Amino acid sequence: MRTNDFLDVMHELVTFVRVAELGSFSAAGRQQGVTPSALSRQVTRLEKYMGVTLLQRSTRQHRLTDAGLAVLEHGRSMVAAAQATLPVAEAYVGMPKGRVRISAPKAFSRHVLQPVLLDFLAKYPAVDVHLLVADRWVDPFREGVDLVIRLTDDPPQGLVARALMPVRQIVLASPAYLTAHSPVYMPQDLLGHSCLAIGEQERDSRWRFVRGDDNVEVAVTGRYTVNHSEMRLAAVEAGLGIGCVPDFVAGEALAAGRVVRLLSDWSVDTNYQGMAYLLFAGSRYTAPKVRILIDHLVAGCMPTAA
Repeated sequence: MRTNDFLDVMHELVTFVRVAELGSFSAAGRQQGVTPSALSRQVTRLEKYMGVTLLQRSTRQHRLTDAGLAVLEHGRSMVAAAQATLPVAEAYVGMPKGRVRISAPKAFSRHVLQPVLLDFLAKYPAVDVHLLVADRWVDPFREGVDLVIRLTDDPPQGLVARALMPVRQIVLASPAYLTAHSPVYMPQDLLGHSCLAIGEQERDSRWRFVRGDDNVEVAVTGRYTVNHSEMRLAAVEAGLGIGCVPDFVAGEALAAGRVVRLLSDWSVDTNYQGMAYLLFAGSRYTAPKVRILIDHLVAGCMPTAA
């Protein structure tokens, strides 16, 4: 292949990098909206131009050859450099415009993010938002997402992290349940009650409470276990027992008096709370459409001082 011929296969090189990074033609096809067979033909064309085999294909999977590994290393750098140049021109345009892709967990998206995004869309009509609602970890590099919201106390390395809001688990019961059962004054009182656990891990049935220097762990039991916060709240409202729910999910039910908060002077120490962070790749040339959404989300989600 002549040196100047790279312009003829640049598109194929990008396709090869995406297929290699995502692990399959199907995954790359879903991301790009192209059939796997079309992507396979593009990689074959690249191999023909280069005169080497990049992927050893089988019916179920493919494996990078030594040449493929070397091409991937240099191709990934080229694609990253090309992507970094795209926002440069846009940074000089005053009006933010274009599409921004953002991912966030389901409950957070519904209760916190939705009204903030609707307000953003009304204020910036030239910016479109693609919201990917998913409780799994979404890799912004591999999946082409501009912004990721994640609940954690340890933001991942390699990404810029902007704090949005603290998230706490709170203990709730319905007024009817409390009328029919013994009161709860201390964490140990939960031992005599039906409690709704998350149930994703064995330790989810051991609720840990902290108040100053006091640490108490209670092994709770109950008839209903569900790893969906809104369904857990609905079960609490129905009087099935006492449950832990994120504070932003419980806000409306608390305000309406459908549930009552218990043990408010204790904090519940679980793996499902912490700071909600907005994560994104750092760059000197953050596109205006992304920068303005970042600022809007930080301002809209962070609680106002009392």
